[in-house]
Amino acid sequence: MLYGFLLTLFILLCLFLIVIILVQKGKGSTGLGSLGGGTQMLFGGSGGQDLFQQITWVLGVIFMAGSLLLVIVGSTGSRISAPQRAPMQQAPVQTEMPVESAE
Repeated sequence: MLYGFLLTLFILLCLFLIVIILVQKGKGSTGLGSLGGGTQMLFGGSGGQDLFQQITWVLGVIFMAGSLLLVIVGSTGSRISAPQRAPMQQAPVQTEMPVESAE
């Protein structure tokens, strides 16, 4: 239950991180951030790139910590003890050899 909840939060974090990265304006003016210059109107002349970079760094750190947490929680939840096996019984030993008929 806890693992599923953490996995759902991690997937949402991944999607939000992808969106934030794509919205940023790259060095070559490529990416979704260069479409229309809407970030310059919203965040002023700098376009809010400092804010987006800070959000990206914070989400990146949370991403790495979350992936480590998922590994720890997932590995402790999968440790199910092996079922106890009953001791093996020995097969009955034949003391006489079967006699073959020669016809």
